[in-house]
Amino acid sequence: MVLRYLRPFFDSLRDLAPIVLVIAFFQLLVLRQPIPNFVELFIGLLLVVVGLTLFIKGLEMGLFPIGESMAYAFARKGSLFWLLTFAFALGFGTTVAEPALIAVAAEAAEVAAGGGVIEDAVAAREGYAFGLRMSVALSVGVALVIGVLRILRGWPLQYLILGGYIGVVVMTAFAPEEIIGIAYDSGGVTTSTITVPLVTALGVGLASSIKGRNPMLDGFGLIAFASLTPMIFVMAYGMLF
Repeated sequence: MVLRYLRPFFDSLRDLAPIVLVIAFFQLLVLRQPIPNFVELFIGLLLVVVGLTLFIKGLEMGLFPIGESMAYAFARKGSLFWLLTFAFALGFGTTVAEPALIAVAAEAAEVAAGGGVIEDAVAAREGYAFGLRMSVALSVGVALVIGVLRILRGWPLQYLILGGYIGVVVMTAFAPEEIIGIAYDSGGVTTSTITVPLVTALGVGLASSIKGRNPMLDGFGLIAFASLTPMIFVMAYGMLF
């Protein structure tokens, strides 16, 4: 009984083991230096394991079920407008709250101010960071709308992704150099702790509830859109503002 409850903890420990081994190998055998603040690092590692365990358990108990249940409910309701509105609001809301995006936007604002791209003032930095966050959040909302329409209509995923990346390449040629790197990184920060579970649950739940749709073939792919569209929107933000 006790082992059953401890199983998620051991699973998290197993998942983190490769990272610990890599760091220990290079620190002790390549750099040949002792591990600094070993006690603090050990306590921190335990906290990470516990946090990861609780996070995964929370996903299984809360985010995945609510995402799938709402997808089923909207499919039964039969209203395309409300389904697309929910998809947009879900993408926008989860991305605005994404800790990785908040951190990247704040760092980008600091670097932009230091490099003279924007005025080195608190209001300018906050406005720049806010604009980046809103651009990415809007892009993810639009991405989920496109992804939901793809599931409903059965559009081929590969053509949409290919067309999107062609658009990214074209915009890269015209966007300001200072925004290109930030735009490319913005695609990665959307695939993080809050956005991914809910978006995945939405896609799988929707594909499972629609007759003629295969959850394995049609339920996945929304995250690909959520990673693609921020690059386009952030480069457009840089070109316009």
